[in-house]
Amino acid sequence: MKLQSLLRNPLTKCQSKNSANSSKATNKLKEISRDKPEGRSTMSGRELMYREALREALFEEMARDDEIFIIGEGIAERGGSYKVTEGLLDKYGAARVRDTPISEASMIGVGVGAAIAGGRPIVEILYVDFAMLGMDMIVNQAAKFRLMTGGSGRVPFVLRTQGGTGGGVAAQHSQSLEALFYHIPGLRVVMPSTPVDAKGLLKFALRQPNPVMFLEHKHLYMTKGDVPEGELITEFGVADIKREGSDVTLIAWSNMVPRTLEAAKELADMGISAEVLDPRTLVPLDREAILKSVAKTNRCVIVQEAVRRGGIASDISSIIQEEAFYSLDAPVQIVAGMNTPIPFNLTLEEASVPQKDDVIAAVQSVLHSKAA
Repeated sequence: MKLQSLLRNPLTKCQSKNSANSSKATNKLKEISRDKPEGRSTMSGRELMYREALREALFEEMARDDEIFIIGEGIAERGGSYKVTEGLLDKYGAARVRDTPISEASMIGVGVGAAIAGGRPIVEILYVDFAMLGMDMIVNQAAKFRLMTGGSGRVPFVLRTQGGTGGGVAAQHSQSLEALFYHIPGLRVVMPSTPVDAKGLLKFALRQPNPVMFLEHKHLYMTKGDVPEGELITEFGVADIKREGSDVTLIAWSNMVPRTLEAAKELADMGISAEVLDPRTLVPLDREAILKSVAKTNRCVIVQEAVRRGGIASDISSIIQEEAFYSLDAPVQIVAGMNTPIPFNLTLEEASVPQKDDVIAAVQSVLHSKAA
């Protein structure tokens, strides 16, 4: 399939070509451009920023599979608002790295249509808030196409976007909307918290036959972490224990992971051993890892930045209550955002979402601790 032709009219290709094109993808990693980030050497490997790890994944996967292309607002010449796509235009050209008008519904529609026709599109939406403009294509087309074709259709579509609070960008640019996508059968929902997870999960996402909502966080792009050299693939549905512990399980994802790790460190100074579990993917969810950790610690606190009402934390809590009830020595606690639009004022913004002290207070509550 010629990518130029596909981009001109992404819905004209027969769906039967989709499976054939998917089977053509080679697993051999080609030599990657010198433009990809080199990182800084550390004792355990290279240290990369979160955004650099994402960029490296894009460079590697676009070299591996020439059906992959990326479209979005300012992602080509400008390299994206968060510089994740910097250098891609120079390396892969305007046929595969395309700036679009400010028209999220059109971008998502083009991406879903191109995926159905046999391409591997990445659509970058600047804020997850604006993905709402393309919900019909995401929910009623991409998520349902495989079932409605009797299992023969594929939609290898990745939507990359970012959400969450930070910087006082107010209610329309600060939401955490993962629960909307979590609720839709047929979508995969990915929320990496570290550079190594960001790279490994994005590479895996770009090899899947199903639509993936790849949700980043605006406050994580400049964070740093070790990322090993060479091929790195992180499968969906495998949680990661970010910190071992024995007294309480703390479950968190995305930007709540570093905040929860800060709380765990402070709790350790109080003599409380907290285990921090990062699901990494919310769909599929590693239920086994969650239940195993709760059985070990007998207590659980779930931390989400999103509003409490209708949140994923509530669903995870219901799983624990149903499948690990007799392992619990205290009710599951949820620390979540307030049921309010995110304020513009920085002090109010901070008050509207969980902070380190909120996590500590919840842990003390489940432990019936009197520690200060």
